[in-house]
Amino acid sequence: MKKAIDKALGSVLVFLMAVLVVAVLWQIFSRYVIQSPSTFTDELSRYMLIWIGLLGAAYASGQRQHLSINILPPKLNEKNRIRLRIIQNITIMVFVALALIIGGSRLVFITYYLDQHSPALNLSLAAVYIIIPISGILIITYLVLELLSPESLKNE
Repeated sequence: MKKAIDKALGSVLVFLMAVLVVAVLWQIFSRYVIQSPSTFTDELSRYMLIWIGLLGAAYASGQRQHLSINILPPKLNEKNRIRLRIIQNITIMVFVALALIIGGSRLVFITYYLDQHSPALNLSLAAVYIIIPISGILIITYLVLELLSPESLKNE
């Protein structure tokens, strides 16, 4: 299951990066060559950057490439390293559930309820912010899969 999520998420990230590059190149071309800056590409690139950042964080979490301070684990024996890893994963899951899933869902609901739209694209901001709880769900999924796989807990 992890490989399927990795592949799908990686493909989405590549697509979003391609859209971001095209939008920025078009913005540069329209501003300096045509002398008529495009109004929607600035907003589109901003939203693509938000999505890439949050989905990239979920992907990095799944690859265990996230930022961490690795002082304590090498000093512990394997059994205590596994316990520490379990405690870390549970702590991260609680934070992600509260901040990204619950907080992000509230943000999506509020922006949807208030019918807020972006100025240039006239896109519902709820559609932009929906990536916050989605990335939270992905992070928790990766952490649960790691907890269910004893071999992944041993690898530090």
